[in-house]
Order: sequence, then C-alpha cells, then structure tokens
Amino acid sequence: MEKQKYFEVDIAGRKEKLEILPLPGGLSIAFFNLHGNVDLTERCAKALAKKGIGEAEIIITPESKGLQLSHCLARELGHKQYAVVRKSKKMYMDGGLFVKVKSITSDTVQEYYLSKHDIGLIKGKKVAIVDDVISTGGSVRALQDLVSQAGGLVVSKMCVLAEGDAKDRQDIVYLASIPVL
Repeated sequence: MEKQKYFEVDIAGRKEKLEILPLPGGLSIAFFNLHGNVDLTERCAKALAKKGIGEAEIIITPESKGLQLSHCLARELGHKQYAVVRKSKKMYMDGGLFVKVKSITSDTVQEYYLSKHDIGLIKGKKVAIVDDVISTGGSVRALQDLVSQAGGLVVSKMCVLAEGDAKDRQDIVYLASIPVL
C-alpha cells in the first residue's frame, strides 16, 4: 500500500492539499506554507480577524511564515504596527531580549530575538501571539516569555492550523486542525 502523500484540510472555506513531509524521529507533518500565497493569506487573516483577538493592542509573530499573516491581520484590525521575533540576532539588535526554543519542525534548539524597537511596541500592552501553526506549543511558550520579559501581557494566541494535540487546547484560536502523522 502506498503512503499517503497529501492531507486535505478546509481552511476558512478553501480546500488545501498539504504535502506530507517526514521529520527526524519518525513523525511526519502535513506541511503548511503561506509564503507567496496571497489569496490564502488574506483569507486566513480575514477569518482570524472575525474571530477577534480580544483586548489585544498589538500582534507579535515569529519570522518567517507568520509575517505575512500578521501583516494582513494587523491591517484587517486597523493596527499600524506589529512586533516581529527574529530567529537570528541582527547587528541593530543591541539591547534586545532572547530566549531559546525547540519546535517540532526544527532539529536543533533555536534562539528567538526581540529587538529594542519591538520591546517598545509591547511594553505595557495587551498582546496577541499569531503564527501559522501551533503544534507542541514550544514556540508559543518562547513568545510568551519574550512578551513577559518585555513588559507586555499575552491575552490571545491565534494560528491558522492547530497541529496534533494543540486542537484540544482551550487557550488558542485556530481555523482548522491537522494531525501529526
């Protein structure tokens, strides 16, 4: 019997075929990629905006696949800016914050960096964490830690897809769920 190559999911009223990709350790995921997909990104942002971000005053997202989603969502909500967490420290990032993170799609521990500029956007604000997929929650925990260190308060966590057991979490808002295979 041939292995399943795609997983089909309905995301905000649009059927998507996600390629199944193996990960180290024997697991596989249904790979979701918003990069370059203008229509799907806009559709997801509109659908998440309808669900609302509660009292959040600003969005924070990790690079890279959450960037265009957060841009579109911020626009839909009338926000003028959003904060970006980098996966590498840039030369202009003196005075920033960092945390270590392990996610399901990375085979090594990464570092997330928040610039002094983005700390200023978050300090004293109610914050919504936005990403493309939430799975084990490692990235979300790292983002929560950064927001806390920056003096903000996380009041909402949103994603397009909840992967695996994330679909059972009561603290995230998502559009559809996918399995870990």
